[in-house]
Amino acid sequence: MNLDHLVACIEQGDAQPAEQLAAFVQQVATGDVTHEEATRWLKAVHQHGCHVEDKIVLTHQMVASGAHLTWPDGPPVVDKHSTGGVGDKMSLMLAPALAACGCRVPMLAGRGLGHTGGTIDKLEAIPGFNCSLTPDEMVEAVEQVGCCIAVQNDAIAPADGVLYALRDVTDTIDSVPLITASIVSKKAAEGLDALVLDVKTGTAAFMQTSEQARELAQSMVETAHGLGIQTTAQITAMSEPIGTHVGNALEVIESIEVLHGEGSPDTRELVVMQGGALLAMTHDDVDEHEGRRRMEQVLDNGRALEKFAAMCVQQGVKPEVVDQLLMAPKDVLGQAAFQTSVLASKSGYVASVDAMAMANLARAHGAGRYNLDDVVDPLVGFVLNVAKGDEVALNQPLLTFHHQKALTDEEHRLLQSLVTCSDEHHEPTTRLLEQIESRPTKP
Repeated sequence: MNLDHLVACIEQGDAQPAEQLAAFVQQVATGDVTHEEATRWLKAVHQHGCHVEDKIVLTHQMVASGAHLTWPDGPPVVDKHSTGGVGDKMSLMLAPALAACGCRVPMLAGRGLGHTGGTIDKLEAIPGFNCSLTPDEMVEAVEQVGCCIAVQNDAIAPADGVLYALRDVTDTIDSVPLITASIVSKKAAEGLDALVLDVKTGTAAFMQTSEQARELAQSMVETAHGLGIQTTAQITAMSEPIGTHVGNALEVIESIEVLHGEGSPDTRELVVMQGGALLAMTHDDVDEHEGRRRMEQVLDNGRALEKFAAMCVQQGVKPEVVDQLLMAPKDVLGQAAFQTSVLASKSGYVASVDAMAMANLARAHGAGRYNLDDVVDPLVGFVLNVAKGDEVALNQPLLTFHHQKALTDEEHRLLQSLVTCSDEHHEPTTRLLEQIESRPTKP
């Protein structure tokens, strides 16, 4: 491996020699590349970017550095990835709903960091739910139930773990090629046939402009396709919170409502949209319309709820706790000590709900992390009574903040400002802004 040559190729805009790049990634995983050498390479990619072929080699070698799930012949193996949002709880419903539609879903997920919540934190609000599965345990769970949701671990793409830690301290986090390889490597390690990417854009998203979101979406679609995974990216709006509940335990409650065929239409639409795309990519007799119909059906007839219950039991929750969770989730999950509601100060229409400010307030009260080793409080969060575009009357409840400690005067003022109302009617949020596909849905 000639690091000088790799860096020179990047700086000149040339493709990196595949064998040398592969050797570099392998040596990163084994510790044979120094932090200084790896940093040189990271900074070059961060500054100059790299070719699609480079991203495919990089991602493939990240996968090869660790465990790779393999599957016997059978139903399609699918998953999704979201770049993170406020109230983004889709995975809790999507995995069991897809399993109910005949797919295998070995979902790796992460904890929350920054203003966005993490799927693992939500599931760990359920007493006894074990997210720490080995690759073999993931395969066993999927063979038994059809789906599992496990926390990312060091066995999967360890080379990415090394490079990610370095990116954090070298100001190279926001490199599209490096983000691409990091995300896609963990999904490719699941042995997927198809992948749907939810790339969020807006004031409460990491990619705040549609141009940034499109660049990342295209990069991930090209790379995953280069690894043989059928992939669709859905660019979705993330300025307003998703659904009616924000916060770990509260989002479990909303997810169970949707799995009962009820709950927020906003949340349900995203689940149906993502699942419909995956079914269309993996079934010869299914287009997106039929895929959506099948997703709607399993949410309405209870089969997705049954899969969710089976997944909970498979991952350590006692059956009697699961039964109670499905019927009276608040009794199982608990409630915060304080609930502070905000009422409309005038009649009119909801112009906006500030998802970013909401997430930051919840985070300050323990719903999220500032550092990786922070402990989250699962009971902190919001329940929303209105959404953008709704008509409201004077003194109508707008939202309720669930918290464990008293609010300061400044926090009270912030709480009052989260929902903005006006005399003019505003259109409801449209989530899907654009869809990017690697190829026609059928291979």
